[in-house]
Amino acid sequence: MAIHYQNSEKEALATAAECGHAELFRADLEQVSEIQRMFREVEKKLGALYGLVNNAARFRRRNALEITEADWDFIHRVNLKATFFCCQQGALLMKKSGEGRIVNIASLGGIRPWAEYAHYCSSKAGAIMLTRSLAKAFAPEIAVNAVAPGVILSSGEEPRVQDMIAATPAGRQGTVEEVADAVVYFLGATNFVTGQVLAVDGGLAQR
Repeated sequence: MAIHYQNSEKEALATAAECGHAELFRADLEQVSEIQRMFREVEKKLGALYGLVNNAARFRRRNALEITEADWDFIHRVNLKATFFCCQQGALLMKKSGEGRIVNIASLGGIRPWAEYAHYCSSKAGAIMLTRSLAKAFAPEIAVNAVAPGVILSSGEEPRVQDMIAATPAGRQGTVEEVADAVVYFLGATNFVTGQVLAVDGGLAQR
């Protein structure tokens, strides 16, 4: 098992210990050369790669009339650009062993528009379309799917979060375990399940 981190080494070490002392790999995902180096190190240390979960993301509220180029790039460099190149490098490694599974963590914001998160929503909508495109591009050896969480353990102090929870048919926010269950499903599914987006949102996307 391998875990990526950039700056949160202490937290990464703790997570690695919980996962049976998984290997740690540090990389700045904003740099494609760093992504390429990281996957070379994964191959060198682990020899092969079967499952890849792209979870790195940025989230920032901005009035659409005030979003700058820097704001846009800050979100998209990680949420979309890094996701693509991690998928690419992961798939190249998976093809050496003949098969693999990729799961991209999208967002309810990639399915439903949020007025103050235009740059974030577009990045996550892009991640969903990227998932569907790569499911075709990497078939049949590699399945590519996405999980789109709704309100997951967010701060209850934000009125907007409380409004979203109130609008959720399940009547509550979700848990990281419920998101993890969806990821594990895709990692273990056959290659006949590919190009799919599973919303783990208590039914909120249907409202």
